[in-house]
Amino acid sequence: MPTRIAVDAMGGDDAPQVVVDGAAMALAAEDRDLALLLTGPRDVVAPLVEELDEAYKARITVVDAPDVIGMDESPATAIKTKQKSSIHIGMGLCKAGQADGFVSAGNTGAVMAGGLFILGRLPGISRPSVIGYFPTLKGTCILLDVGTNVDCKAEHLVQFARMGAIYAEEVLGVETASVGLLNVGEEPGKGDELAKEAFAALSESDGISFVGNVEGRDVMAHAADVIVCDGFTGNVLLKFGESVAGILPKMIGAEMMRLAMPAEEQAIVGKALQGVRARFDYKEFGGMPLLGVDGSVLIGHGGSDATAIKNMILAADTMISHKVSERIAASVSP
Repeated sequence: MPTRIAVDAMGGDDAPQVVVDGAAMALAAEDRDLALLLTGPRDVVAPLVEELDEAYKARITVVDAPDVIGMDESPATAIKTKQKSSIHIGMGLCKAGQADGFVSAGNTGAVMAGGLFILGRLPGISRPSVIGYFPTLKGTCILLDVGTNVDCKAEHLVQFARMGAIYAEEVLGVETASVGLLNVGEEPGKGDELAKEAFAALSESDGISFVGNVEGRDVMAHAADVIVCDGFTGNVLLKFGESVAGILPKMIGAEMMRLAMPAEEQAIVGKALQGVRARFDYKEFGGMPLLGVDGSVLIGHGGSDATAIKNMILAADTMISHKVSERIAASVSP
């Protein structure tokens, strides 16, 4: 039986065209068995689907969702009042067992609110969390929380560690995920009260491969596969990391001009920089999973193109086939 994934056809700056294109690209993956349910206004989405090859059309169902939640709308209000929106309908398909997962590049807050109000938390989970990705010298590490939970307790960071480690192992292919605590120093006893309490709790938690404190300068050196912190700190670090990919090439370009480097040498350096910059590209990561809700949910960047949509769908398929939510629930059960 194919994996059924509900896709928010109206999510993103360039929806619905890029969503339909991305859906077709995901269906073209030869090693996947997928059936997609595209949620959105039928009169808008169906004509775009009709333009696809017959092989793709046969595996896509358009589910009418006449309302659309805008990017600037209040998430909680919109998810409660627009019950025929593409996000609400998509989450409802998961809740009813008609879809195995949901992906959206729409209003991030609305997707998170839908995860909480419609799907609900997994048993034992206090705070669902969204992760962020950092390219490192050894591959990729994940950071959580990145803004979902600004104020945290030590017990929440322990749950973040468990959820992040499971995602790293099942989706990113890490054998045994190491976990670090983002802090202002490596030594035990460093940091504020939350950091001190979290260090003790993580050290005493069974099933977590805790490697200790990790400083900001060591994140991209791959000090750990999973790094945990409160959402305020994580969001600041994530936004700084996102800026590096755009600012660093400009700084290097200006320096090459100052040194009057020959054009052919600039081209070589530019090619190398493009390779590095690509490792920061959110389109390649397959969206940000909302871990801790009772379902498989991926949230994409509003500027997602067809490739990003494709990778989100494939990441959702991997989450579902590897039973990430089930493993998280088992990890926090008494």
